[in-house]
Formats: sequence, C-alpha cells, structure tokens
Amino acid sequence: MRVLIVEDEAKVASFIARGYGEEGIESLVASEGLEGARLAESQSFDLVVLDLGLPGLDGFSFLERIRAAGRGVPVLILTARDSLPDKVRGLEAGADDYLPKPFAFEELLARSRALVRRAQGSPSPVLKVGDLQLDQRTRRVRRGETEIVLSNREYALLEYLMSRARCVLSRTMIAEQVWGIVFDTGTNTIDVYINYLRGKIDAGHELKLIRTVRGRGYCLTDEPEVKRLVGGDEPEVKKLVGGDEPVDET
Repeated sequence: MRVLIVEDEAKVASFIARGYGEEGIESLVASEGLEGARLAESQSFDLVVLDLGLPGLDGFSFLERIRAAGRGVPVLILTARDSLPDKVRGLEAGADDYLPKPFAFEELLARSRALVRRAQGSPSPVLKVGDLQLDQRTRRVRRGETEIVLSNREYALLEYLMSRARCVLSRTMIAEQVWGIVFDTGTNTIDVYINYLRGKIDAGHELKLIRTVRGRGYCLTDEPEVKRLVGGDEPEVKKLVGGDEPVDET
C-alpha cells in the first residue's frame, strides 16, 4: 500500500508516516494543498489522507481538483473540523471517509485498509496464490501449513506481488510502489529483496512461485511448470509475459 499524506502540521504528519512505516506501508508527505494535488495527479497512490485546513489550496479545493482530473484514489479526510456541515461538504466533494482529530492511529489504520480493499474490489483481506496466503489484517503469511516471518519491506514487496499475481512487474514499477522512489538503474536492491523472499517463500518447495521474466521483471504465479508458460498455446503465453519473452526461474 502507498499513501499520500497531505498535512501541514509536521508533528501529525510525522506521527502518521511513522505509524504507517511500522506496518510496512509506504507514505509520502505533502505539507500544503497545491503540492499534494500535484503529487496526486502525477503519481500512483492507494490512498490519500487529507487535512482540510491547508495553506495554498484547502482540502475541499484539493478534492474538487483531483476528482475533476479523474483521479479516483480513495480519500480519507483527517481534520479538526468535525462539524456536520464540514463532514457533509467533504463527502459531497468526493471524500470516501471522514475521521476527526484527535484520533487513535489504530482506527486510522483500520479505516485506511478498509478503503483500499473496497477500492480494489476485494471484500476479503486475504490474498491467495496457490498454497501461499497473506492476511492483510494480521500481516500473517503462510505457505501451506508453515508460517513465514517477514521484515516490513519483505512484507510490502510480497503484498504488491500477490496483489498483482500472474502479472509481470518491472523493477521500475516495484521501486515506485514498494519503495516510493524513482528507480535507479545502478542499484540491485530490488533483486536482493526478491532473493530474500525466494529464500523464505520458495525454499524447500518444488513449485517456485516467484519467477524472473528475462528482460522485463518479476512475476508471482502458481502456474505449475515454466515450460507450460513458454511452450503452451499462444494465448496463455501472452497472458503472462506478452508472448515474446521467455520465463526464467533463476
């Protein structure tokens, strides 16, 4: 999950970002409305946490601007303005939820995850690929009957791979969604973490779920054999890798 926090109170923004980080959630902070709107329009986020009393461009104007631009990202208003007229105006402007300050981080976290699940069209917080399961509520990961312990970054990477199972994900896509950075072609950080995951997810299993698609990136799939992905009928090959690149498990 990747969250944009649009909040001008530095302590509040830092508190939220730190809490998200401890849960393996990537976040980016904008301290004023215009900056936040530009980020929301130019980058991909799973959720926006929005204050209303912002300098430059207030929260209501922020909402109207990004909705007019066609951005359907879920927005959770987090503000000290808790009057009924403000709540109604915020929701009518395009917000998806409204949480007044002061707030408990546990409630913010639960509401954040619920909004993202709803937006993804998945009522279940459990991701499954073959015998691999990831519960987004408890952050528990299992392969078969074996529970797997992951670091926050490993969990975020696996969650992204599983949420887009059977899709080829480039290193650039992974860097932006999991690390929240512009991809640096000179680093092998992503490959290192992929290998960490392979050691925990695939080690000891005949069926390897995390595949390398040569020249393209990585794919998490439960297809039983690599040869079926590259040597079967053409529609199946195109579905996984685009039909013109071999799949390599190394």
